[in-house]
Amino acid sequence: MPNRERYVIGFEDVTHTDTDIVGGKNASLGEMVRSLGQKGIQVPPGFATTADAFRDFIERNELEVQIASDLQRLATGKISLSDAGKSIRDAIRNGDWPDEIAQEIRSHYRRLSNLLGQKNVAVAVRSSATAEDLPDASFAGQQETFLNVCGEHALLEACRNCYASLYTDRAISYRQAKGFEHQKVALSVGVQLMVNAGQGGSGVMFSIDTETGFPNAVLINAAWGLGETVVQGAVDPDEYQVFKPFLTDPALCPILEKKCGRKEIKMILDASGDARTVNTSAAEREQYVLSDSEILTLARQACIIEEHYGQPMDMEWARDGDTGELYIVQARPETVQSRRELPALRTYEVQAPGKTLTTGLSVGDAAVSGRINIIQSASDIANFVDGSILVTSTTDPDWVPIMKRAAAIVTDHGGRTSHAAIISRELGLPAVVGCGNATHVLHDAQEVTVSCAGGETGTITEGLSKITVTEEPLDNLPDTRTDVMMNLANPSAAFRWWRLPVRGVGLARMEFVINSIVHVHPMALVHPERVADSDALDEIERLTHAYDSKEEFFIERLSRGLSRIAAFCHPKPVIVRMSDFKTNEYADLLGGRSFEPSEANPMIGFRGASRYYSDHYRDGFALECRAIDRLRRKIGFQNVIVMIPFCRTPAEADRVLEVMAENGLKRGIDGLEIYVMCEIPSNVVRAAEFAERFDGFSIGSNDLTQLTLGIDRDSEDLSELFREDDPAVLWMIETVIRKAHDAGVKVGFCGQAPSNDPAYARLLVKLGIDSISVTPDSFTKVLRNVANAENS
Repeated sequence: MPNRERYVIGFEDVTHTDTDIVGGKNASLGEMVRSLGQKGIQVPPGFATTADAFRDFIERNELEVQIASDLQRLATGKISLSDAGKSIRDAIRNGDWPDEIAQEIRSHYRRLSNLLGQKNVAVAVRSSATAEDLPDASFAGQQETFLNVCGEHALLEACRNCYASLYTDRAISYRQAKGFEHQKVALSVGVQLMVNAGQGGSGVMFSIDTETGFPNAVLINAAWGLGETVVQGAVDPDEYQVFKPFLTDPALCPILEKKCGRKEIKMILDASGDARTVNTSAAEREQYVLSDSEILTLARQACIIEEHYGQPMDMEWARDGDTGELYIVQARPETVQSRRELPALRTYEVQAPGKTLTTGLSVGDAAVSGRINIIQSASDIANFVDGSILVTSTTDPDWVPIMKRAAAIVTDHGGRTSHAAIISRELGLPAVVGCGNATHVLHDAQEVTVSCAGGETGTITEGLSKITVTEEPLDNLPDTRTDVMMNLANPSAAFRWWRLPVRGVGLARMEFVINSIVHVHPMALVHPERVADSDALDEIERLTHAYDSKEEFFIERLSRGLSRIAAFCHPKPVIVRMSDFKTNEYADLLGGRSFEPSEANPMIGFRGASRYYSDHYRDGFALECRAIDRLRRKIGFQNVIVMIPFCRTPAEADRVLEVMAENGLKRGIDGLEIYVMCEIPSNVVRAAEFAERFDGFSIGSNDLTQLTLGIDRDSEDLSELFREDDPAVLWMIETVIRKAHDAGVKVGFCGQAPSNDPAYARLLVKLGIDSISVTPDSFTKVLRNVANAENS
């Protein structure tokens, strides 16, 4: 190839096929410079030393014999890992540069400086091993990086230190664990323009959901300053998730989630140009690092890079504090989820968990019980007990030797793209990162259960809980004429079910999302002056202060919470039921007691449709409608169907539909469908009239059974009489199906009975039900029951 020298190659002359020459990282950088610049991917310019440069450096300094000898003595136990590594590193650092190699490095550095109009341009000097980023190994952080290197002498010194870092203790042990022959691995050094991220921001980005493998999400972590704090897990970063399929439409803002991390520290360059860590300001901790437009720009770049490479990618990005420009500084294949084979869906359930001791971000979806081993420093790793639960503040590559001996990992700091998270995924270990206080509230030899089975939040609970593991084969699930859908309430757990052949979500309970993500009574946000509880008002102020208004807090949090449920099975339908709290449940929300009456029987009181047009809640319902409107129009999920609960009469339906239209949700506009719950006998008796007003029914069998038989469903004394297969209840179900179908309207079923009783599923199929929606844990069982019913 033209313009190539033996020892140094400009990025513009490197392609992805050159991994044996410049290593995985540098080959990827060159590929992006050559092929993706015209598509808007900005990569800092630079050059790479070749594997020949490394090998000739070793040969000219006659280091092969010493390296082989030290490694042999290590293998036979004659010296320790630390002694072997230090001996080899010292020998490399004391080596002299062959004139022709040094001259090529100086020449390319001068050329880069001239290109950028500076005498001695500041550069980042990064190691790139020729065995890096293979399909089954991430090599995360195994070699060194040197930042803000200025001048030819300093550059040559940094390159020599990169060579030495091929034999750090962690790199040696990692290669041993992966079965790589040490002296068959060479090192390339990448030299790039230094992006002034110390005054800007930086982070890590994946074009796949790192926990579930969901392929339609981009995950971005962001922190102030240089990106080493994010990679090392020393900072709790912001986290953003974006829905990839909608990024081609510039009118949409498909950001599924924004979490503001604590970001208590940042790495900057001081006046002398050295990197150091400082505390962030209070304003920086409360502010998002990236604007919405920057989040979308990075997500689009992730999609371009993924499409070019034809596989999910793991990227690092930086924003220059002077220019505001966004750069991709590294890109490599994602090495865990994209290669994870799942012939069966494995689910974990913790039986009777003890008291929650601390929580953090979950990594993986497993659970494990065991004893804690707190290790505060890498110098103490000899004290680790194999099979224990490793608890520490943060990890770096020096910790890998004991991480692979742990049953689970818990850290105080770090996000989903931190070192601890990356290595835990590669090792297949459950981990809970970013707890904040794990090393403070937990103690050595304490018996605990670590669970990542509940979605995004991982928990550490007291005691050795029993853990049940269920495996559901996915390769032979039957196809059915009846749609088998899923009931979902927890947005954070939605992505884990993307591999299941669901036909959509038959019931997404809005009140669960409000309770878990919003926390505040909607009326308290519209009329905070009516909140009598001063403590609640203070907490509302704390939660909402970063938003343009209190109403915007509710609309954004609710729409984004629901968006994760709408995303995992898009474009299949997702039926979102408007809030159906009872008054006593609404009262438990922040500020709620100032707005809710005290009712003797909330179950059949002021709930569902009756609230939506009432002056007591109409303004709160308007916020719900605006959140759904944003979910459909701005985020883009027009697969969302709205459902109205506990609608007693057709006249009440008319009033609700009128209020919805006033708030941007008019049936039929932009394809909006509106369903009604069938849970009151009047819904059956007047089904034909309801069918004129709604696009579908969803049978809520619990309330329908309760109100048909006149039994409190929570009554223990009457539990034997509460039967969803009672002839009266079955008559109700059969009748509403017949009347709905006569009117050309669909009917679904979202109760628990089909999950518990195969005969019930067969009966619903026989009656002609259009869809059955069940909880995730019973989905495959019900699917098989339905298939058997259709084939019998």
